[in-house]
This record gives sequence, structure tokens and C-alpha cells, in this order.
Amino acid sequence: MRLANVERGEGLKDRLMFFVIRRLSGYRAPDVVRTLRYRPTFFGRPHSEHTQAAMRGDSAWTVGERELFAAFVSRLNACHF
Repeated sequence: MRLANVERGEGLKDRLMFFVIRRLSGYRAPDVVRTLRYRPTFFGRPHSEHTQAAMRGDSAWTVGERELFAAFVSRLNACHF
């Protein structure tokens, strides 16, 4: 089940962004983009900050290795992200 507000966008700015993405790419905006844009202060920004820290913060692995791991796990999970 998808929340209608997540699917269509909370406000005019999100709806316009989703429209532009569809027009330019021919595809709907990915679910991860829609989820991050929904209630950004509650979920979107904290989640994005955590992801950036995990992917770009101090680590024994390079940024490229972390990106490769993320892509591999996404592929295993049949996730297009």
C-alpha cells in the first residue's frame, strides 16, 4: 500500500519536481525520492544525513567500494536504486 501523499507529493513543489522527472526521464520518480521528500524534517533529512555519514564518512573502505557494496546489495534485493 502506498500513501497517497507520498505518491503524488506533499505540496506543489514536490508535484512539480515529480512531473519534471517524468517528463525528462520518461519514468516516475523513484520510491526513495518520493519517500525522502515526504515529511522531510521527520524522515527525509535525518535519513539523508545518516546515509551521507555512512557512505562518505571515515571508513577503511573507499567511497567507491561502499558504492559498489550498495549497488550489489540493491541488485540482490531487486532494487533499482
